[in-house]
Amino acid sequence: MTRLRPRRPAWQRALFWIFLLLLLAVLAAAAYAYSLTQSPGGKAYTLEVTPGDTLAAKASELQQKGVVKNADVLRLVMRQRGTAGKLKEGLYDLAANQTVFEVADDLAGNPRIPTVSVTIPEGKRLKDLPAIITAAGLSSAAAINAAVQDVALSPAAKAGGASNLEGFLFPATYPFRPKASATDIIGALAERMTQEFTPERVAAAKKLDLNIYQWVTLASMVQAEAANSGEMPVVAGVFLNRLKEGIALGSDPTVAYGLGKDLPDLDRSAGDFTKDTPYSTYTRMGLPKGPINNPGEAALTSILNAKLTTANGKAALYFLHGTDGVIHVNNDYAAHQRDIARYR
Repeated sequence: MTRLRPRRPAWQRALFWIFLLLLLAVLAAAAYAYSLTQSPGGKAYTLEVTPGDTLAAKASELQQKGVVKNADVLRLVMRQRGTAGKLKEGLYDLAANQTVFEVADDLAGNPRIPTVSVTIPEGKRLKDLPAIITAAGLSSAAAINAAVQDVALSPAAKAGGASNLEGFLFPATYPFRPKASATDIIGALAERMTQEFTPERVAAAKKLDLNIYQWVTLASMVQAEAANSGEMPVVAGVFLNRLKEGIALGSDPTVAYGLGKDLPDLDRSAGDFTKDTPYSTYTRMGLPKGPINNPGEAALTSILNAKLTTANGKAALYFLHGTDGVIHVNNDYAAHQRDIARYR
C-alpha cells in the first residue's frame, strides 16, 4: 500500500511561489540591466566636448545618437570608475557597436584636439599674412593686422626699436586651434622666430658687427634677392663685403618695400630708384631701416655662413642673376658690367 506524502501547508506553498516570482523578477531585471550596457548597434560617432559641457549633456547626446542605450547607465559606469569628472575638451572618436564600458573607456582617455594647419611661406611681408591666415578660416584680417603691430610679442623686435613685427615672424607650417585668437597665432610665429636666436648664432652675428635686428634685416634682403637657398651665402657675402667697404647695398627689393610696391612694379623711368625712403639702399648707405619681409632659416644662417670671396679669392662685391640660370659674382665693377652685357 503506497503511502501518500503529507501535503505542505498553504503558507509554504505561497512562500515558494513568492520566492520563485522574486527570482524571476531579479533575473529579468539583471537581464534588462545587462542589455542596457550592450551596443545599440549604432554607427561610429565623433563626440565634441567644448568648455562648459557636462557629462550629463554629452551622455544624453550619445543616447540620442544611438551610441549607448541609456545615458544614465553610462554616467553610472563612469562614476563607479571615478572617471565621471575627466571629460576633456576635444574630439572623441567612438567606434560603432561598442558596449557602454568601451564607450566609458574612450571618454576617460585623451581626446583628439582639432587643429587647422597654416603655412607661412618664406619671404612674405606682414601685409601678406592676413589673407593667408583668414583663408584657413582663422581669425579676421583686422585682428591679424592689429596683432602684427604688437612688438611686445617679440623681445628682439622690441629691443631693436621696431614699430611692428616685420622680419620677426618665422615662416613655417603651424597647427592652430580653430578658435585661436590673432594674438595666439602671431605670438606662435614670433616665438618660433625667437628660437632661431640661439646664443651661438647671436655670437656669430656679433662677430660680423651685427646685432639681432641688423642680422634679421640683412637676412630679409638675402631672402628677397636669392633665387634659391644655394645662392643665399653668395648674396650674403656680397652684402657683408659692401657694408664693410662702405659701398651702397643697391638692393631693388628694399626700394620696392620703401615705396609700398611689389618688386615687379618698380619703375625706373618713374624715378623709383632715386626716391628716398628709410628703406632705399640706393639713396642711403648701410642697411635699410628694418626687415623687408620675414626670412626663413636658410636666409638667417646664410649671413653666418656667407661666401665672402670670388673664385679668384677676392672680395665679392657684385652679383648678377644671369639668363643662363647662374649667379655671377665679381670683385670689380667693370667685370660686373661685362656680365650684365653678356647674361642679361
